Order: sequence, then C-alpha cells, then structure tokens
Amino acid sequence: MTTDISFLGATPIDRLKTLMDRLREGCPWDAEQTFETIAPYTIEEAYEVSEAIDRKDMTSLREELGDLLFQVIFQTKISSEVAGFNFDDVCDDLTRKMVDRHPHVFEFTDKRTSKEQTVSWEETKAAERKAKGHESLLDDVPLALPELMRAAKLQKRAARVGFDWPNLDGVMDKIVEEAQEVADAAETKDQDAIEDEIGDLLFAVTNLARKLDVDPELALRRTNSKFTRRFKFIEDAAKAGPKDIKEMGLEEMESLWQAAKRV
Repeated sequence: MTTDISFLGATPIDRLKTLMDRLREGCPWDAEQTFETIAPYTIEEAYEVSEAIDRKDMTSLREELGDLLFQVIFQTKISSEVAGFNFDDVCDDLTRKMVDRHPHVFEFTDKRTSKEQTVSWEETKAAERKAKGHESLLDDVPLALPELMRAAKLQKRAARVGFDWPNLDGVMDKIVEEAQEVADAAETKDQDAIEDEIGDLLFAVTNLARKLDVDPELALRRTNSKFTRRFKFIEDAAKAGPKDIKEMGLEEMESLWQAAKRV
C-alpha cells in the first residue's frame, strides 16, 4: 500500500519542503538539530550513495539519493531560521554558478573539447576563489574531506602551477625514499617520527594514484572490499573445520588466503 502524500503539496519538492517544516515544528528530535549535529549524517548519506553506485544497485541508489536530498532540505531549513537563506536561494545560487562555469553552453555556440572545458572550468573557479579573498591555491580545499581525497586535491592544485613530477619515475623514486624513511624511523622507536614518515609515504602513494588518474579513495575501497571478502573466506573455512580461527597458524591462514584469491 502506497502512502498518500498529496496533502503535503502539489509537486514533489513542495511536498518535501512541507514535510521538513512539519518535522521541524512537530518532532522533538528534528526540532533540536543544528548544522553541526546534522553534518555527520550528511557525510554518511553521501558515502551510502557512493556505495549504492559501486554495487550497481539502482533500487538502493534511488533511496540513498533521497536520503542525501533530505539532508540538503534539512540543512537549508535550519539556515532559513538562523542564516537568512533557504532551499530556493541555494538552488538559484547553484544554477547561476553552473551557468557562469559553462559559458560555452549558455553564451556562445562554439563546441569545446572536454579538455578545453576542464581548463575553462578551473580558470573560472580560480577567479571565484580570488573574489572570495583566498590568497593561496590551497585555501579552499576542505579540511573535512577524507585525508586521501584531500591529499589528492592539494597535489592537483599545486600541479596547476607546475609543482609536480614530470613523469612517473620521480614519483616511484619518492615512494621508495619514503618507505626507507619509515623503516629508519621504525628503528628509532620514535612514534612521532614514525607517524610523520608514514604520512609522507601515504602522500607519495596518493600522488602516484593521481598521476595514474586513479582515485585513491576508490582504489583503497576496492582493496578493503577484497580483503574483507578473502578474510571472511578464511573465517568460513575455520568454522567448517576442526580448528577455531584463533588456533590456526599463520601458514594455515595464508594457504586459505591464497585459496580465497582463486575463488
């Protein structure tokens, strides 16, 4: 049975806005939320959209996109109460920004290649950053991004002005150098130095991913998924056998790991 929601408004977006108004007024939990308390849910929903896309699960994607949109509606409802702008203002600002960033679509008729449009896009964004008072290319790279993603963005920004390895050889050499520095730091038992050098190594590997046009977050997600699948294979084998997994030796688990790779 499908719930009748027509009483909330004439169009889908009107119904969603009215729903948010009613929740904010009538639900104690919704009423006490702030920008800060809702932000973690917004981030979580964005990841769930990405996960549904990875699984190619269109049913889940439809639902998760709705959950993400709800976060936008929620944040803009709060902003209408305390910051003087609402959902419609956000939509108008976004539309103007996209029009400004796509002059080849809305102002003149010549056809740009994807590469030419990327250059134009970055030039427009640079002008926008300057207008906002950002002095450094790196000023508006969000601190809240996952650190691998943030590292890649920082590197990409620096590369625009030529601060970049000219080829993969330099990047690979840097990874080898940083790996050795991790080993050297490990010998000192200096935990602060170890953390610092591991960070440098991760940064160098992220740079390699960027140079090879690989998203490091997605690459690591694939590896995490692969690890999870193979380790569960070991766990299932242990459950079916005479030994508990805690009683297995490393060689036994490694043998099962290799078997999992063949499945």
